[in-house]
Amino acid sequence: MADFDPAPTPDDPEPAPLYSEDIDDPGVELRVEPPHPINWNLLTAEEAEAEWLELNQWVNWLRRAYGLPASVVPPLWHRHPELVWELSALHLHWLSAYDPEQNGSAPLGWHRDFADARQRLRDWTAACGTRLDTDRPTRQTSWPGEDPATSVTDRPITNRDEDFIQFVVDDVTARRQAEDDFYAGLDIDLATGEVSNDDEPRR
Repeated sequence: MADFDPAPTPDDPEPAPLYSEDIDDPGVELRVEPPHPINWNLLTAEEAEAEWLELNQWVNWLRRAYGLPASVVPPLWHRHPELVWELSALHLHWLSAYDPEQNGSAPLGWHRDFADARQRLRDWTAACGTRLDTDRPTRQTSWPGEDPATSVTDRPITNRDEDFIQFVVDDVTARRQAEDDFYAGLDIDLATGEVSNDDEPRR
């Protein structure tokens, strides 16, 4: 038996990524920085686009690797914030558990938490009513004094990937417009460099 040399050489191939969109193709792992909590409410347009693509890639790997049914991870999970937040947290937990510098028992902890998360995902999916071939917005409950909640209806899902692409385009566009509106409202004093908002009187 040949001796094992743990030291890599320049000719050694790059290690395969831990997941990819297609489990039959090594693909390319998108994340190149340490994992950190994702607050979807505060992402810029550029940040949101990158996070949507990575989360989508990971969710596709997850559902195939574990044979998850649509009652756990439905096709249009991206259109339901409760599913997005749950899957995003699970993804972050997975990245941390499989970090090369993590304790060797961390993956077992992730699988234990994954069992709990699968039940929550089932609950979220059942409550919002999204299914394999139809989807509807998550129903909202109006509190006293609020306008009645908008009625929701089912719509067929004809092409999941096309829907995801359009969803991301719309989300990124809305975030970029909000950023443009914010910066357009800034007033810069060229003499002092002081920045103020048009809605606030300059001192």
